[in-house]
Amino acid sequence: MLSSKSCEAFLAVAESGSFDEAAQRLCITASAVTLRVQALEKDLGQILLLRERPCRVTQAGQKLLEHLQHQRLREQNLLQQFMGQSSQHEFHQFSIATNADSLSTWLLKVLQSTLIKHKIALKLSLDDQTQTHQLLETGLVNACISTESTAMKGCEVHYLGQMTYRMVATPSFVERWFKNGIHRDALRHAPAIIFNGKDLMHHQVILNLFGLNQQSYPHYFIPSSTAFVEAVHLDLGFGLVPEYQIGDDLQTGKLVEIMPNAKTEMKLYWHHWKQQSVLLQQLTIDLLEKAQHQMN
Repeated sequence: MLSSKSCEAFLAVAESGSFDEAAQRLCITASAVTLRVQALEKDLGQILLLRERPCRVTQAGQKLLEHLQHQRLREQNLLQQFMGQSSQHEFHQFSIATNADSLSTWLLKVLQSTLIKHKIALKLSLDDQTQTHQLLETGLVNACISTESTAMKGCEVHYLGQMTYRMVATPSFVERWFKNGIHRDALRHAPAIIFNGKDLMHHQVILNLFGLNQQSYPHYFIPSSTAFVEAVHLDLGFGLVPEYQIGDDLQTGKLVEIMPNAKTEMKLYWHHWKQQSVLLQQLTIDLLEKAQHQMN
């Protein structure tokens, strides 16, 4: 049986990256944290933490970290099921991982009435839609929005809908960079707008259509959905923008779709643990009912 105090100390160091910060969180001394972690390592016969700045977990430590985080999440869900709200002023809290575009466009609108009615406060984690399911897998969140269509062990998956992206730019940007048409040479010089290094959608489209990799052309990394669209409107570059954010800009002429064959449809899925609280079940039901109408 693992010592709860030793596990608590390890978890605090692994999540904060520091023995000192872990000590502050647990209201004990750093030396006490060290002794508890060392005792845990001795019991397991494994080095769990690399004493670096910041501290990093080893492969064995990562397995224990995922187990403890998952255990903590399930305990929180269980307490919410048994205890509910202790007063009319208290909120239930759930952790959800989502991609930035969903958060900036449809997610909160879809969940608004559910969150208000049931006094739910969300702790949202942002990551690329291809990575969010890993946060669920490691026990950091209760549920996630992902492009992964296969359910992980112990989880359920539901189709949410799809977001459609179009490659757009302003008329003045097109006049400056694509005056003689869109071809490989022009694309080597025209700046692109990309969300961040994890965002491979733009890269894959340009690679498939023109055989150019990301190192072949100038590009911005703008990790904000609203700032991304603003950058396109400011003539800084061209990029793949969700139809939801384009609105009527194509009809009014503010934006131009420069590559119709670059249109990309991204299917999204809702993943959650099979064992979930009644409130999270209700949130899932409401989300599935409303999301497809909002996205499609």
